[in-house]
This record gives sequence, C-alpha cells and structure tokens, in this order.
Amino acid sequence: MANTYLTRTQVAGNRQTFTQSFWFKLSNTGDQALISTFNDSNNYNYCYLDSSTGQLSLQWKKSGSVVAQKNTSRVFRDFSAWYNVVYAVDTTQASGGDRIKLYINGELQTEFSSNIAPGQITTEVNDNGTTQYIGSLDGSQQYFNGSMSYVAQIDGTAELPGIFGETDSTTGEWKIKTTITPSVAWGNNGFLILKNGNSLTDESSNSNNWTLGGGTLTNTEDCPSNIFSTINVQYNQTTGQGVTVTFGNNLVYYGSNSSRSCIGDVSPSSGKYYYEAKVFDNTNLVLGIVNLAWGNLNGASGYAFHDDALNFGYDLSGQKTSGGTATAFGSAMSNNDIFMCAMDLDNQKLYFGLNGTWQGSGDPTSGATGTGSAFNLASGANYAAACRLRNGTQVGFNFGNGYYSSSSQVSSAGTNASGIGIFEYDVPNGYTALSTKGLNL
Repeated sequence: MANTYLTRTQVAGNRQTFTQSFWFKLSNTGDQALISTFNDSNNYNYCYLDSSTGQLSLQWKKSGSVVAQKNTSRVFRDFSAWYNVVYAVDTTQASGGDRIKLYINGELQTEFSSNIAPGQITTEVNDNGTTQYIGSLDGSQQYFNGSMSYVAQIDGTAELPGIFGETDSTTGEWKIKTTITPSVAWGNNGFLILKNGNSLTDESSNSNNWTLGGGTLTNTEDCPSNIFSTINVQYNQTTGQGVTVTFGNNLVYYGSNSSRSCIGDVSPSSGKYYYEAKVFDNTNLVLGIVNLAWGNLNGASGYAFHDDALNFGYDLSGQKTSGGTATAFGSAMSNNDIFMCAMDLDNQKLYFGLNGTWQGSGDPTSGATGTGSAFNLASGANYAAACRLRNGTQVGFNFGNGYYSSSSQVSSAGTNASGIGIFEYDVPNGYTALSTKGLNL
C-alpha cells in the first residue's frame, strides 16, 4: 500500500467511547500511519509505526499538545507476520489508566516506553465532518508500506478483542474472526472494510463506505488466515546492500556491477511446492532455491547463492547451475518470460520451467523417479526461493498472490488442485503454494 491511502468523512457519533481494530503486515520500515482521524496538524488521533524504534504508537493531539500517547515496549519487525491491533477507548472512565486499552494479537499491552493517559476529553474520532485516513496520516505523508485487512470501527462501545479474533485451539495462535458482532451496535460511524479482498464497501450494518484517496489498492491472497512467502528484507545482502525491494516485498531490483542474492522467507523441509517469477530485466539473472544450511546466510556481500553446492539455480542462458558449475539444460530466459520452479522435498527432486513448459522434459509428478529433474535435493533440508541480481536485474515473484508487480498480474490462471494461490500456469498435481496453509496440507 505504499503511497496508497483511503479516506472517509465522519458523521456525528460518540467522541469519547469507541473501538478500532485492524490487521496489518509490514513490507518495510519508516514512519507509517495505520489509521488516523485528522482535523488539522494541531488536532488529530492516530496509530502509527515509529521507524526509529520499531514500536507501535498511539498519539492524540489537541490544540497542538500531545494529550494521550502509548508507545509499545515491544517492536514490530517481523515482515512475514500479520498483527492484529485493537484499541478500545472510553474517556469517561474515572481512572486514566482505563481510558485506552491496547491489545496486540488478543493480549492486553501493559509495558510502554511512553504512556500518557488522556483526561476525560472528546476525541477527533466520531467528530462530525472530520476525515479519517487508512494508510496515511493526512493523505500526504507517512504512507503505510504493507498490507491491511479487516479494518473495523465500532462507535459507542469499548470492546474486548474477542469479537475481532480468537485463539486457535490447535496452534494456540491468534486468528481472525470472519464474523464481527459488536456487543451493542456498530454505531453511527461503525464500519468494516477490506474483509473480502480489496473491497471498500462497508460490510457492517451501516453503509459507511470508504474511498481510495490515492495510489493503487491491490487485492492479495496473502491474508491473516493464510500467509504467503515474500522476499526476506531482513537478509543483509538484500536490503542492507542496495537491493530495492517493493510491491509487498515481491519485486526486486539491483543496478550495480556486483552480485546480490535475495531469498524467500518461507523454507519448508518436506512437501511439494511451486512458485513463479516474471523476468522484467534478465541481465545476469539466476533463479532457483537456497538451502538454509548455506554458510552465507549472514549476508556477506558479493556472494551469488548458486556458487555454493548446497544451492541450485537456472540462469539467463538456460543453464542449470550449482557450486560454480553451469550445465546446458533448457531455453534462455528473455524479458517478460515467466520462470517456474517446483520443488519436491518428499522425493528430493527439483524442476525448472519456462512459460508453461518444464525444461529438460521434466515431470514434477514423477515422484521418486525424478523424470527430467534438474537437481537432487538434500533430505530433510530447509529450502527457500532465491535469485541472483546484477547490473540492472529486475524480477517479480508470484508466490500465489496472482501478481508479479503492480502493473503485471496473471492473465489467465492455470489449474491448481490445492486451491491455494493464483498462478499463470498449471500447478503440478500434488504441489501447492509456499504459504502457511500450503505448509499444513
């Protein structure tokens, strides 16, 4: 959602008692507003991420002074996770400590680096005529860089987090509740958006629809109930050394004359998985997978992942490559080609394809026979998607979201027996996406 934001103008409501809830997944750092109610630069309420600390912060200003603030002691730097934030407000409470309650993934937060309790004041939230923003402070700054889902507001009651999420009885993790029922009513300004894809239509009992204020709002399969792989921006050789990672951490570019490797953040050791990548500039491109036993996971500069014998790639000339040795295997990659990768971790086989054709006469469904496989994999090893960039290489990964960049998406989805993810070409039978649901098939 970088440079993308949503707006809505409020009607009169309860300015002292309300609840806001949303799920978010980060793509990068920086001061980023999640939800804001903005009258002017001296009067606003907002929830944001502080780039200098990595903390989540609630801040309210009235007449230019900060009248309420909660900065979490915990930090938010996991770019592969969805977080649920709920804050329940009731400034009519006698005790200042009871007037704002903040919950993260269902847990009440009690430790703050800064904690200013508000007085029994009215807020900008539910103030008639005041504009609310999602993804920006005021429509011109602090744009959110990531994904959001199930954004809700309840006007008139301070709710507990249990109406927005619940603990999974099997995993113990906080998970989304697909039906939200307020304890009393939604109230005049109550709303629920981004529930089904990127719809801005209010799905509460009201009709408080939102408007796209700027940018492009992309629908994604990645959601709180199914997290898909992305490129790991915490890997030092990627963002620490000049690689540009955008579009929800799925589009990568590197312009300098040295090698940089990027790796995915989902790395299973068993199962069968498929991903695609679209070539936007094939200069010195290598695509494939990386073994997490690779010694350069500390991200030292200049190392190409396929130069290590633990890792396997397919280069722009159509060679398969590992350990510094390249062997003729398939067709060369050109710009706008779509690379296909199928890794069978149960039978330790790896397959490469281009534009719907498996190279080397590969058959990913051949099991232990491994017909046309490019490489044999190590049993029990954890593997993730990988690429090598150099001299202007740009490639967009599709781990199942159906997009390669903001302007390039799947044109006609192939078949996919698992039902998880959207891909251009047919997913081989028995394979699925690199996602949390895929890992648990």
